[in-house]
Amino acid sequence: MSAAIASAATRSELEASARDSAGPLKESGASLAKVKQLVAEILAPKVIDVDLKAEYPQEFLRALGAAGGYAGAAAAESGGNGLGLKHVIRVMEEASKLCLSTGFLIWCQTACARYIQMSDNSALKENFLPRLLRGEVLAGTGLSNTVKSCDTIEDFRLSAKKVDGGYVINGVLPWVSNLGPTHYFATGCPVEGQGKGDDALVFILVDCSQPGFKLVDCAHFVALDGTRTLACHFRDAFVPNAMVLSHPGQSAAYVRRIKPGMILAQMGMGLGLIEACVDMMKQSNKTHAHVNQFLDDQAGDIDAALQEARAATYALADAISANPQADVVLDILKLRLAGGEYAVKAAHAAMLHMGAKGYLQKSPAQRRLRESYFIAIVTPATKHLRREIARIEQAAAAPTCVAA
Repeated sequence: MSAAIASAATRSELEASARDSAGPLKESGASLAKVKQLVAEILAPKVIDVDLKAEYPQEFLRALGAAGGYAGAAAAESGGNGLGLKHVIRVMEEASKLCLSTGFLIWCQTACARYIQMSDNSALKENFLPRLLRGEVLAGTGLSNTVKSCDTIEDFRLSAKKVDGGYVINGVLPWVSNLGPTHYFATGCPVEGQGKGDDALVFILVDCSQPGFKLVDCAHFVALDGTRTLACHFRDAFVPNAMVLSHPGQSAAYVRRIKPGMILAQMGMGLGLIEACVDMMKQSNKTHAHVNQFLDDQAGDIDAALQEARAATYALADAISANPQADVVLDILKLRLAGGEYAVKAAHAAMLHMGAKGYLQKSPAQRRLRESYFIAIVTPATKHLRREIARIEQAAAAPTCVAA
């Protein structure tokens, strides 16, 4: 995974950020100990039901918020703990070691919190964000279509019209996760008459109970079916300015603030799942090392890549927390790509190590294999990441013309 590690040009900045963040480690450790306790006591007994019965782990999500599990997503003045993106990722890791569905829901909740934190809407940051961080309100992120449309991969599925006091939204988002009748989510779309491009968008916080909006059940998945992933239908839904995160003219800068952290935070899912796979491989080796040794991917090799990726993830998270505009986008994209690829590789290796035991319906090995593909296809997917990396590298390598 060495290709994903931060370049020499940014390494000094990352190391400096890591040193500066050393202060709150004790508080972070105490917080993570509480997270581990909740995982063991509330989440562990429900993992099979979440996977096979599509049970939504709401009790755990609310308990995690009450324990401060989402608080790294915001500043102290907005109800956060000041521990930053690394804390968010580490919380996600702990849940993902056991259940990727829950790890993904944590990502949804904290991503939405960060969108609010990064906005210029001071009223939402003061009055709504603390409730989100405490888990009193649960929220999703509907930016998959927005991100892919901004990167010219697909067309926008929503449109907005500016009216007195806000915007009227129309269209359908097919898949948004962590939703329900009392939930909220963030999304973004172009505004009529504002032209094209990233600076012609409006970003909004949507109340799932508001008029003109409804949730519709959608297709079922082979994994992560307990994540309350629903279709979102807008029909002349009015969103007031009080629920706007970024208006046209501000949106390009807003995207630059939120996108790197949104992508990097997904590494929490990959790191947790890969560690769980390494543990399964080691467990199998206690009785079957004599035959497992002939498999291509060994526990030590996967574990070494995991530790390398974890160090890079934490350093990049500290860099973004210190400076959301840090020049580390390419490093993040490469790391996130490697995270998805290694998640699939680790889950495949764990399945082969476990053998027939891993093929049982309730075995964690086959579940982790199904879950790993989600990391590789959730926005930004493997093909999306490779396309963006190629685009950035080609632009950097292009000759520049110098006027005579």
